[in-house]
Amino acid sequence: MDKILLIIKREYITRVRKRSFIVMIFLLPLLILVMGVIIGLVANSSNKIEDQNTVVVVDNSGVFAGKFHNIPNLTFQNSTSSVSDLKAKAKKTDFLSALVIPADFTRKDAVQFYSKDKPSTIVTGEIEKQMNDIARANELIKHHIDTAVLSAIKSNISLKTIEITDLGEQQTSLGAMIGVGIACSILIYMSVFIYGAQVMRGVIEEKTSRIVEVVISSVKPFQLMMGKVIGVGLVGLTQFAAWIVLSYLATKITGSVQHGPPTGIMGALAALQTIPFGPVLGVFIFYFLTGYLLYSALFAAVGSAVDSETETQQFMFPITLPLLFTYILSVSILFQAPNGSLAVWLSMIPLTAPVAMVLRMPFGVPGWQLGISMTLMVLTFIFAIYVAARIYRVGILMYGKKASYKELVKWFFYKE
Repeated sequence: MDKILLIIKREYITRVRKRSFIVMIFLLPLLILVMGVIIGLVANSSNKIEDQNTVVVVDNSGVFAGKFHNIPNLTFQNSTSSVSDLKAKAKKTDFLSALVIPADFTRKDAVQFYSKDKPSTIVTGEIEKQMNDIARANELIKHHIDTAVLSAIKSNISLKTIEITDLGEQQTSLGAMIGVGIACSILIYMSVFIYGAQVMRGVIEEKTSRIVEVVISSVKPFQLMMGKVIGVGLVGLTQFAAWIVLSYLATKITGSVQHGPPTGIMGALAALQTIPFGPVLGVFIFYFLTGYLLYSALFAAVGSAVDSETETQQFMFPITLPLLFTYILSVSILFQAPNGSLAVWLSMIPLTAPVAMVLRMPFGVPGWQLGISMTLMVLTFIFAIYVAARIYRVGILMYGKKASYKELVKWFFYKE
């Protein structure tokens, strides 16, 4: 045990002392904050028309002439010029377009829009919206329906979601639950790959440099593998802990300067307060640890079986495919039905549970499902460590021979 602790200490200290580790602790939360602000600014600006556009309207139907209304940077002008003249003028002039509306404008693709360059989707979307509103109002008038009355009785209904629990009623935010679930699944997916790959690279480096031959004379292969796996895992936990503390402090600082009702980013932070962060964080840490131990043990076995990183692909793909498959489903399908049959089964299977269960957790997971999943995770990573250790003890001293799946099976059954 003392030897394993020494290896853990060495792996941990050598990594946390690196400048890149310290930089990433502060850089990643800052990048996430900056990206959030940039995305918000881009989202706001993307709905605006930047340049002054003029649309010349030729209305042969008599329905739309004079009924378009100007908005910032988009002006409509009626014209009786020929279509060929307007097309020639639009071809020579920037931000000048021609809108030709035939008498049978309801026919598919009947309305034509001519411009020198590819038109902005915001401009064409605004024109289509106004045309649909005008055509609808025109039909209502034909049927003697007062459009002013219809506009006055428009409603804006939104649902306030309340979860009924044993502790009483609790307000929930579906958007916040989806965001937290997807964020947790992405973090688990990335962390397992990043830190598992560090273990594999470390094993390959020690094997190819023949340092491992000296180390093995003092410690058993199993002790060496476990020391490396646990040491790198503690590095990952240290980073996560630092990111959580920094994110909490940033939230408090941002909240202290916010006045009035929460809007924008602060509105999102207020919605996040409806998430039970204690249970979610606890489950996240558990599945990070067990998922990391499961996959990093397999990565260590792969690293011991090859002589270079380029040879790892044939072994890595089958190992990582379940995690990749679940990650793709999580960000595309599973969050829409977090308690559906597919999500439940994926959260039970140990190879897919780290991603699927952390996605489901913000939505609430029955205790019996969580208990079964956690039990299976513990049993599976213990078995994976046992299998990986038996392959590692042989493979770490094998050189110059390209390993195959058949060879790995032989190594597993070799006697001590």
